[in-house]
Amino acid sequence: MNTFDLLRGLHIIAVIAWMAGMMYLPRLFAYHTETAPVGSEFDAHFKVWEAKLLRIIVNPSMVLTWIFGVSLILWHVYAAKEGWAFLAQPWMIVKLGGVIFLSAWHGFLAGSRKRIAAGERPRTAKFWRATNELPFIATVVMVLAVTLQFGQR
Repeated sequence: MNTFDLLRGLHIIAVIAWMAGMMYLPRLFAYHTETAPVGSEFDAHFKVWEAKLLRIIVNPSMVLTWIFGVSLILWHVYAAKEGWAFLAQPWMIVKLGGVIFLSAWHGFLAGSRKRIAAGERPRTAKFWRATNELPFIATVVMVLAVTLQFGQR
C-alpha cells in the first residue's frame, strides 16, 4: 500500500466532511435567526442541531484534516526527501493561507454558535446566507492550487 496515497485520500475525506459541516452550519444559523424566537421550543431544537453538527462532524473532521495535512507535509519532507523548501512554493502558500482562513472561519462559527445559544443574534439571516459559501470558495482555490501547482520552481 502506498502511504502517500492513503494519507492523501484520508485527508480529502476529512476535508469533504469539514466543508460540508461548515457550509451547513451558517444555513442553520440563518434559519435559526429568522424563524426561532429566543426561548421558543424551535429555538431549543436549533441549539441542539447546531451543537451536534459542530461537535460530531465539524470539529472532528477539522482535527483529522489537520492531522492528515501535517502528515502529508512530513511525508514530503522525510519520506520523499523534498525538505521544507516546498512549503515556500506559491501554490503551497495559497494552500496554507486557505487552511488558516478556514480554521479561523471555523473558530468564528463556533463562537457564533455559543452566542446564538446564549440568546444573542449577532448576525442577520442575510449575513449567514451570504457567507455560507466562503468555505466552498476557499476550498476551490486550495484544490486548484494543489492540483495545478502554479509557480512551482
